[in-house]
Amino acid sequence: MQNLIKNVFTKYKIEYNEEQINQLVDYFNLVIFWNQKINLTAITDQKDFVYKHFLDCVLPYKHFKPNSKIIDVGAGAGFPSIPLKIIRPDLNVLMVDSLNKRINFLNTVIENLKLEKISAKHARCEELAADFMYREKFDYAVARAVASLPTLSEYLLPFVKVNGQMIAYKSVQADNEIAESHRALNILGGRYCETKQYNIYEISSERKVIIISKINSTPNGYPRKQNKPKTNPL
Repeated sequence: MQNLIKNVFTKYKIEYNEEQINQLVDYFNLVIFWNQKINLTAITDQKDFVYKHFLDCVLPYKHFKPNSKIIDVGAGAGFPSIPLKIIRPDLNVLMVDSLNKRINFLNTVIENLKLEKISAKHARCEELAADFMYREKFDYAVARAVASLPTLSEYLLPFVKVNGQMIAYKSVQADNEIAESHRALNILGGRYCETKQYNIYEISSERKVIIISKINSTPNGYPRKQNKPKTNPL
């Protein structure tokens, strides 16, 4: 698998060293092992895993400023934060998930891969965002395969500092979600910045990374509780 990752990363101009490749392989093995106990991913084929998880997660890795503080909301199996952290060890990462079984897995990954400046926290983002220790304390908030953009904006933007950014990993349907998010962004203090588009030709996949800038503080009361961001999007 090492050679597969190297070949793919080289082709897509992802910079790496030997230790990082070994860490990614160890991470893959942990995902596959734990996947027998808890549902982490439906993708288990090595080639698909490299393209659909590893490459997809790290494509925008140069966008993050050095030593940035990042929160990954709905981290799940650690996508995109674990591959990002491996390729960008300077980043300070907090992974948040509402299922404690996944947090146990993420802590196992951190320990086994000997990753530093990264932690996992069991919490619902609606409650964590109300805590002053986390509210508007991050340079970037990231999420992948969590929710539609209006809902995701309400989950993520309360964590982002003014002048920071929200980074949403999306598929080809992203343009429609951007159009549906204007009201939410106006309320939450965000502004659409740009969309980075990546074509992964080997699997005929078009990926988009939506970047939302935080221009004003998010008003108190957001994100709303009782699952309202999802059931009644702004």
